[in-house]
Amino acid sequence: MTFSLVACDLDAGEWGVSVASKFLAVGAVVPWARGDTGAIATQSYANVTYGPDGLALLAGGADAQSVLDRLVAADPGRDQRQVGIVDAKGGSATFTGSACFDWAGGRAGACHAAQGNILAGAQVVDALADTFLATEGPLAERLLAALAAGDAAGGDRRGRQSACVIVRRTGGGYGGNNDMMIDLRVDDHEDPVAELQRIYAVHDLLFGQTPDDKLIPLEEVGGEVSERLATLGFDGPVGEALRAWAGRENLEERLREDRIDPVLLRALREDT
Repeated sequence: MTFSLVACDLDAGEWGVSVASKFLAVGAVVPWARGDTGAIATQSYANVTYGPDGLALLAGGADAQSVLDRLVAADPGRDQRQVGIVDAKGGSATFTGSACFDWAGGRAGACHAAQGNILAGAQVVDALADTFLATEGPLAERLLAALAAGDAAGGDRRGRQSACVIVRRTGGGYGGNNDMMIDLRVDDHEDPVAELQRIYAVHDLLFGQTPDDKLIPLEEVGGEVSERLATLGFDGPVGEALRAWAGRENLEERLREDRIDPVLLRALREDT
């Protein structure tokens, strides 16, 4: 009933899952991940214990294939299960039980595992994996591109309903206090993958991170920033006024000391 991609970016220290299905709130069931540990998708009459139990095994140092083997061997309902796993080193594994509804299958390689059931055909899984491998950029964007490609290739042959993308990175969550870097869901929508992409764009505006070498020294644009902030009623030292305005606009995660994120500057210009 679902197609998913489990993947990681070892250089960025990120693990994630993207998934779509003709199933209500698929993001509440299928995706599991933890920073510096791994990621898991459990689907097709999903055994949700595969998520926490599998992450615990991965955290203990087990690789993806051995974790999958242990989970499946202990499950009397294994013939109806489907699961994909990527471990802390980028190792991967996928499993499709013999009783999963056609078309069902999976494909795994370095840093990714793609799988699905009740699909339009094998081309859906191939689109997931091939697009992920051919796409550059942040892990979240590669996961979303792969999901869109799987959807365009036919996706779930029953139709569309929900979609989700998660990315975990140690210290990557809001305020740096957890690993929940990306956690976005579309629970019930006629075109959930497109809606998920729209929501991600909003999330990236508010919480995305521009590389340090792309930040602008605040002194270079301080006059303009002060003038624009003043027109919005934010007076005083430019740094304090900028923090106050950014907080009001939910852009505080893009603030930097003595420098300004060009995304923040563009938002200020648009606001004035």
